[in-house]
Amino acid sequence: MKARDLLYETASALDANRGRSLLTILGIVIGIGAVIAMTALISGIKQSLVGDLGLDQARMVEMYLLLDRQTSFDDYNNLVDYMPEYETLTIMAYGSGKATSATKSVDVSVLGVLPNYPDVMGTKLTQGAFITPEDEEAGSLVVLLDQSAVRNLFGNQNESVVGKSVQVGDATYAIIGVVESSASREGGRIYMPYSTCAARITGTWSFDSMSGLAASDVDMSTIEKTTKSKLGAYFGIKEEDVEDSFYVYTMQSMLDELNATMAAFQILMTSVAGISLLVGGIGIMNMMLTNVTERIREIGLRKALGARSSDITKQFLLESVCLCISGGIIGIIFGYLGAYALAGLAGSSITQAISTGETKLVPVIDIRAVAFAAGICILIGAVFGYYPARQAAKLDPVESLHYQ
Repeated sequence: MKARDLLYETASALDANRGRSLLTILGIVIGIGAVIAMTALISGIKQSLVGDLGLDQARMVEMYLLLDRQTSFDDYNNLVDYMPEYETLTIMAYGSGKATSATKSVDVSVLGVLPNYPDVMGTKLTQGAFITPEDEEAGSLVVLLDQSAVRNLFGNQNESVVGKSVQVGDATYAIIGVVESSASREGGRIYMPYSTCAARITGTWSFDSMSGLAASDVDMSTIEKTTKSKLGAYFGIKEEDVEDSFYVYTMQSMLDELNATMAAFQILMTSVAGISLLVGGIGIMNMMLTNVTERIREIGLRKALGARSSDITKQFLLESVCLCISGGIIGIIFGYLGAYALAGLAGSSITQAISTGETKLVPVIDIRAVAFAAGICILIGAVFGYYPARQAAKLDPVESLHYQ
């Protein structure tokens, strides 16, 4: 039988049982739809987290100093020279206070930072400019607000606020820029020069954390151990106490954990969807066996006219595969529609969990997932359609023609 004739006969057979065919492929539609929806949504969540949390700074390293003594700004300057494996090192001063604009007042977190802070943390400006070395040296009364603070103080996170002023504590500061919101903060965050924060907010130049951007040629798998060793040597910590005195982690390790978590969740969801595919495959086999029974006289007639057993096998096998592919196509379409429908809800949940700014979650369409779904459909059609096809091919033509 020619391929064209085989396809024509297959299409005719499926068209004759539209309703039954649609009901039969529901399991395939649900299974493939679930796989596609979860794959697109998980990829979208991962991309959103990487972008919004700054996890794309794979060479960034966080260092927390759990020391019994206070540090100083001289310690920071010395560590910059002592740790050449870092392209840039920066420190932060943490504080809090009440910020007041012309119309509103809100509690905010205050972060004293150095001019190189964006180089390490990947902070993105949406308005204005960042703190300059001159601002740091002079202890200038200038600040940047994140979008959450802008919304809380001025009513709209997109409000143009550069040039306006805000009062924090007993001083008034000029707003020089706005940065994207990243972490969850009820009131928002305000950034000011480290020297200004030390003098007016925290009252100390001591720091208990540093962040660094590792040099491009540094092995990120060993930098945690190297960093702890260097910090221990600088601060005179005994080797056996180093692990308890410093906590160091890299963004690369966080990315690895994120990938592992997402992969585990995807495997779980795929396993659940696999049950639906198995049920769908059994439904396909049941329908094909029914078709064979209903078309025994047709099979006998074809064999009497010269059709070979292999032709009968190919026809019924192709019908089974076409059924599964049809279900797969419908499942892929509904899967992506479902992913986009769920994206808004998931985006709102992420916004509440990690950010006071709006988090836009966009499902990521992965061609590999589509190819995987197509392959699964063909496999299910071939596996569950083979037995009915062989049963049809084994029928005796004489007995088949006498079948009522």
